[in-house]
Amino acid sequence: MVEPIRAQDVQATFCATLVDEWIHQGVRSAVIAPGSRSTPLAMALAARIELSVQVVHDERVAGFVALGVGLSGVPSILLCTSGTAAANFFPAVVEAGLSDVPMIVVTADRPEELRGVGAPQTIDQIELYGGHVRWYHDPGVADAAERGRWRALAAETMQRAQAGPIQLNLPFREPLLGVAEDLPEALAGSTAGRTALHDGQKPSVPVGETGGELLGEITAARGLILAGGRSGVDAASVAALHALTGWPILADPISGMRHLDGVVTTSESMLRSATFADSHLPDIVVRLGRPSTSKTLAQWVDRAVSGGAQLLQIGGPGLIDPGGNVDAVVTIGAVLAAVEGCSSDSQWLVGWITADRAADAAVLATLSETGELSEPLVARTVADHLPAGVELVVSSSMPIRDHEWFGGRRAAAHSNRGANGIDGVMSTARGIAAMGKSAAVLIGDLAFVHDSNALVGLVANSIDLRIVVVDNDGGGIFSFLPQASTLEHDCFEQLFGTPLGTDVVALAVAHGLEAHTVATTDELIDQLATPGPWVVRVESTRDRNVEVHADLHAAVVAAIS
Repeated sequence: MVEPIRAQDVQATFCATLVDEWIHQGVRSAVIAPGSRSTPLAMALAARIELSVQVVHDERVAGFVALGVGLSGVPSILLCTSGTAAANFFPAVVEAGLSDVPMIVVTADRPEELRGVGAPQTIDQIELYGGHVRWYHDPGVADAAERGRWRALAAETMQRAQAGPIQLNLPFREPLLGVAEDLPEALAGSTAGRTALHDGQKPSVPVGETGGELLGEITAARGLILAGGRSGVDAASVAALHALTGWPILADPISGMRHLDGVVTTSESMLRSATFADSHLPDIVVRLGRPSTSKTLAQWVDRAVSGGAQLLQIGGPGLIDPGGNVDAVVTIGAVLAAVEGCSSDSQWLVGWITADRAADAAVLATLSETGELSEPLVARTVADHLPAGVELVVSSSMPIRDHEWFGGRRAAAHSNRGANGIDGVMSTARGIAAMGKSAAVLIGDLAFVHDSNALVGLVANSIDLRIVVVDNDGGGIFSFLPQASTLEHDCFEQLFGTPLGTDVVALAVAHGLEAHTVATTDELIDQLATPGPWVVRVESTRDRNVEVHADLHAAVVAAIS
């Protein structure tokens, strides 16, 4: 008589099959937050030499590490045990969902009989992430009778995850340790090593389509191209649009397009000149991906549209229409086809480029006059001197604004702009570096402390992560808001300035990292060239930072007026 397969061996075989098929589908990374209930899948992942396995103690950090891996276009397997561990993935899942970043979130769970009866470490994990994931599935405890469907399940999770995060909720029964038996045969036509879409790209859409309609001919000579992040549009197409139209490209650093001809980088300061803003209103704006951080630019575009300009939106992620004034959501192919007969105005482009060059020269001159390593100068130095091949992640709040406004032509970075949170910044960069790359972070002290658990294990894992912390002891961006000038000082500091009093260098040293303070541009340049992991601190004050920004904007207005 043949002995039935033990339940724990069925679970082990089920997990080994999922992992095997994921590898066939192109997965090369797993991020595991340790715990007991997830043992069957954790063991299956750790057993495969094809996978880069990162064990991360803090689930919130683990989620953003997986997000960093997913920026390559290939999802990582993100695994946790049951209970609140899964809830700690939430911020990263939200960001991935809003940014179309691939991610396979596997939440281990108690079996059905232990749910809702007060069993320890058990919460309601059913559709835990709601609409933030593209797909949810719970196949129940592994059953040998279903083995013919296991590979199809793995393949479907991979397919669904190409568009963003998915949740696979897997209940396991004790005992959790088993031995994998022979795996089901591979799927016919398995796509081992498939090439995934990168940087949020979507499958190509036929030229001329705009949600089923044709875009009419565009003849406007005074147009603008706003190039934002995660648009799914390649730089060559944007270059082609510029070549056909002569329209300036106002490129956000996270678009990766500041190297193109016709790029303008200083619009935040330029548009503070009423003379320039009034005389350079466009007739049409083509926006790719997300809007930039510049409220000045956003309000100016809204003003142009309210005056009759047309606003076309290309790419997401998701719906991009914060002003409620997009005339049409179109494809880059449709716009390229529609502008073939467009007659460009050379003076329109010359006016923008001439002003931009004068503005950038004024920025550089103003930064160098004081001799201080100000926050905008830190952003410019990182943009200009970070070695080639080192991928930069910039924190939301002031660092990404400084990088965008004053970073110049070489500014290029990723920023978690889906939800614009300050959480998980270093963890995202750690995910990039965990795949054998070099990564750097530009971050404020508040976001640094918030994500300090990302420092755990950096030295032990020899991860090349270079972290630049601008330390103004609190939330620097709030000093630019009306609260700073209208509230009593102590009230403002309590609710918005929120000084931390944390020794950033000591915190890094406590994790075994090389860390020190730099005070000059040359010191920062030298440090940027050094492989990580390390942390350098640049001291700043919030009041002085407001003054520096005002000086820079004033210098630009004077230069272009």
